[in-house]
Order: sequence, then structure tokens, then C-alpha cells
Amino acid sequence: MATMLPEGEDIRRAIKWISLRREETPGAPLAKLIEEAAFTFDLSPLDQEFLAGFFRPKKNP
Repeated sequence: MATMLPEGEDIRRAIKWISLRREETPGAPLAKLIEEAAFTFDLSPLDQEFLAGFFRPKKNP
């Protein structure tokens, strides 16, 4: 039986998962990690876009 998660919980879990993988393997391509997270957490293409923006390096003003 599937457990219902609160809305957005899958994104939070994916962010934590990607963050841990980036610490373990700093050279891992972000696009590959996002793809794996999308499969693991059943994310939509819109969720994947959000993750790409979330992890994109921030520009200093």
C-alpha cells in the first residue's frame, strides 16, 4: 500500500538526496543526479526544472 506524502515532500526528499550525493561525489554531473532523483522520487518534468534552478550556482550582485 502506498503512503501518501504531504505535497512537496517528494521535492524536499530529492533535494536532500541530491545534496548528499554531491557531498559524496563532488564531481558528479548535476543533470545525472537530477535524472536519478526524478526516477527515485517519481518527479515531474516541472519538478526537475525546479531542482535544476535550485542547484544552479547563484550569481553575486
